[in-house]
Amino acid sequence: MKKNPFLYVILALVFAFILSPFVVIFVVSFAHSLAFPPTGFTVKWYAKVVQMPMFRNAFVTSLIVGLGATTAALLFGIPGAYAIVRFMFKGRDSVEFSLTSPMVVPALVIGFALMRYLIYIGRLPVLPTLFVGHTVLLFPYAVRVTAASLRNFDFRTEEAAISLGAPQWKAFFRVVLPNIRTGVLAAFILGFTMSFNNVPISLFLTGPGVSTLPIQMLIYMQYYYDPLIAALSVLLILFTVLITQGAEAALGLSRYV
Repeated sequence: MKKNPFLYVILALVFAFILSPFVVIFVVSFAHSLAFPPTGFTVKWYAKVVQMPMFRNAFVTSLIVGLGATTAALLFGIPGAYAIVRFMFKGRDSVEFSLTSPMVVPALVIGFALMRYLIYIGRLPVLPTLFVGHTVLLFPYAVRVTAASLRNFDFRTEEAAISLGAPQWKAFFRVVLPNIRTGVLAAFILGFTMSFNNVPISLFLTGPGVSTLPIQMLIYMQYYYDPLIAALSVLLILFTVLITQGAEAALGLSRYV
């Protein structure tokens, strides 16, 4: 088959378009100012990011909320996905649509509704409100990704375990769950990334003294115009890469996908 050089040119342009913003952010993070092309070289912005308590506290808050909300979404989403895929019952499609419907609702609408219900009516503290809000956001994705993995699973294996005397709950944990661990891992990584970088819902649910990292970055940009946010963005990119590579090293994701 004859290779078309024009296709390689288009591919190179697409990659350049996608990667150029990250290159600009990386270069600017070492500059003295936000001017581009940059002038001078410095690492003071990285040092300043680490030294500022508001960013450290916001990072810890985002980490706690992200891990907690992702775990909660999976704890509720996996049984829901299992019930939808495994059993035939009247109205199953409607139940699946109801569980995944928050995916089609704008996140700003969900954030405003949760603010009115949890803060103004429920009077919940900020951190539990963030936890609930992010769990609501991630739950449909946990159901959708886990259900997709379950649809590729042969349930005759589970039925064989049950026929040999295993209770259904034990067959689920010993047979079904290990075989869909790739889907569960994918749902966890997707959910944590979405939660950690979420802005619309966190914008409504943060409060005095408690803020997620993306919201703290927005607040900083309202008052300061310097490369500090570029340096912090580079650190966040590295953090995301470490998460994915850590999952690969610990669980060997490439062996199953």
